[in-house]
Amino acid sequence: MDDYPLLNLFLTMMYVFLWVLWFFLLFKVITDIFRDHSLSGWAKAAWVIFVIVLPYVGVLVYLIARGKGMGRRDVKEAEEREEAFRSYVRKAARPEDGAGRGEGHVSDLAKLAELKDKGHLSQEEYDQAKAKLLA
Repeated sequence: MDDYPLLNLFLTMMYVFLWVLWFFLLFKVITDIFRDHSLSGWAKAAWVIFVIVLPYVGVLVYLIARGKGMGRRDVKEAEEREEAFRSYVRKAARPEDGAGRGEGHVSDLAKLAELKDKGHLSQEEYDQAKAKLLA
């Protein structure tokens, strides 16, 4: 370890970090090329060839020419995913029953628990009704 100074170790770590960062940026640009629906197939092919043949220049030119749209597409995709997630959570939390009332097992189980707590149902009746709901 004496023949490899601390500064060389630091520079090696920096080069590895920059190398990984470069690959991340390259893959981000390539995925954005294919995600952009406004580009034609030929334009996508030209950008990919440009990015692969001249990687540093190609990525920098892509970021300068289409960087703003790249950011907008990222934001739009994040908003679509968030809305899909919220829609799924709303649907899962309140599934419709056969009557279409929007009430599901959760509200029925809450009603059963309330009836049991008030003493209108015995433990056996509660267990039977709960098993019937969950089946």
